[in-house]
Amino acid sequence: MNKNPQEIQLASSVRIILMRTTHPGNIGAVARAMKNMGLNQLCLVNGADESTQEARRRAAGAENILESAVVTSSIDEALDGVQLVIGASARSRKMVWPLMNPRDCASLIKKNVFDSGSTSPTQVALLFGQEASGLSNEELQRCHYHVNIPAVADFSSLNLAMAVQLVCYEIRMAMLLDNSDAAPNQLTSSILSSEDEGWDEPAAAVEDVEGFFRHLEDTLIKIGFHDPENPRLLMARMRRLYQRAHLDKMEVNILRGILSASQKHTK
Repeated sequence: MNKNPQEIQLASSVRIILMRTTHPGNIGAVARAMKNMGLNQLCLVNGADESTQEARRRAAGAENILESAVVTSSIDEALDGVQLVIGASARSRKMVWPLMNPRDCASLIKKNVFDSGSTSPTQVALLFGQEASGLSNEELQRCHYHVNIPAVADFSSLNLAMAVQLVCYEIRMAMLLDNSDAAPNQLTSSILSSEDEGWDEPAAAVEDVEGFFRHLEDTLIKIGFHDPENPRLLMARMRRLYQRAHLDKMEVNILRGILSASQKHTK
């Protein structure tokens, strides 16, 4: 599948940096999360060995990201060439740092990467800390912004790969919703009924639906379920039910076929 220019630009502009990761499996899971969302720049600082069998097993198809990962011994090396640094963090009760939720973080990244008007897109780094302790105070202070995932207060700690997946998902959604070249209706919009683009059958014409309602009323009378002398709003309620479903052409044909078969058994 060919990538569109924005996907290529995003992949070349966003760097995921893992600080002091202790479990190789988490590194592999992060690589997989990144690949799911179209990112490929992974940097590891003073962490576990990304080349272990466990890391590769958890990468499950994203081994290329592990193989191309930059391994460094300092945050300075990891941030080389970066203009915008965002660190994953819990909310601080002491000194308040500029703080965003993942959706607003994604919007900021999109603005810097695609909307800045610069011929050279902003290079963005997303920092994620050690599994047990997160980013250190020194590492957090290297960030322009912090991003916090608003999990429930009594169980707010996410698995490292889950946190990376969530933030990367929001970044990808921000790009897709703003990118007409990526056919966003096919990628991001819900398909709930025949009125939505992508449904497999055209919506039924009004006259076809009205024909179905006449057929339905006639059938209900013949089987003794509907008394036109004492209608009790039955047909109005049936009309409301089926109109709410936004029937497509094939569905109308199927329903009328059921009605015709039912009428045969009343003779």
